[in-house]
Amino acid sequence: MRAFLVDDEQPALERLRRMLSATGRVEIVGACTDAVDALRGVRDAAPDLLFLDIHMPELSGFQLLAGLDVQPLVVFTTAYDQHALQAFSVNSIDYLLKPIEPDRLEQALRKAEQLSTRGTPPMPVPEVLAHLASVLQGATKRSWLTRVASRCGDRIEVVDVRRATHFIARDKLTFAVTPEREFVVDQTIADLEDQLNPAHFMRIHRGTIVNLDHLRDLHSDFGGRLTVRLNDPARTTLTVSRERVRALKQRLGI
Repeated sequence: MRAFLVDDEQPALERLRRMLSATGRVEIVGACTDAVDALRGVRDAAPDLLFLDIHMPELSGFQLLAGLDVQPLVVFTTAYDQHALQAFSVNSIDYLLKPIEPDRLEQALRKAEQLSTRGTPPMPVPEVLAHLASVLQGATKRSWLTRVASRCGDRIEVVDVRRATHFIARDKLTFAVTPEREFVVDQTIADLEDQLNPAHFMRIHRGTIVNLDHLRDLHSDFGGRLTVRLNDPARTTLTVSRERVRALKQRLGI
């Protein structure tokens, strides 16, 4: 398959290029960090497969697609949370959540190859966008986790997730942390990421989910590391992984 890559972050673009090249399964016919140039490039190259970032200056990924007469198979790439993006796994569309994991890339390539082999015709862009809008509207009605249970001997305590400043994995356990104390919960961080409302909770590290309503301020050092401080009495500080810094700043409008 002939692939075209679009991402406004050069490091992310190069990482995806290396990962795809290592598979030996695609021919990369173009790559752009500028969405306007990418629109012209995609039209000219007519790729079979388009890896497309969503949040970009000048043109979003959706706007770029709307500028195409007929779309190739599309794999969205984004740092934003996966809940709404589950809607993109329809017809010829898949998504990859940054930082892209090799197994998810493999899954997306398999899907693209299967669709290509079956000769599935590309969908007209307006129809694709209308379908996405319809599915996303349904996704917003999902019920999110509001309480978690914590077992302590024979007693089970129920914790309102709004009270939790953050959830953290430590010593092979997961803790819901409130201003008063920590509660051991059964869910993993991955489970919680899928079940908590992304409007209020965000995974900022492999082992940490923060309640955005409890953020006090952010701090960055000369090495580019970012930490967040919470508004709890202890003024807890949490480290943001490098791969998630941009997504957090975008979420906060920074």
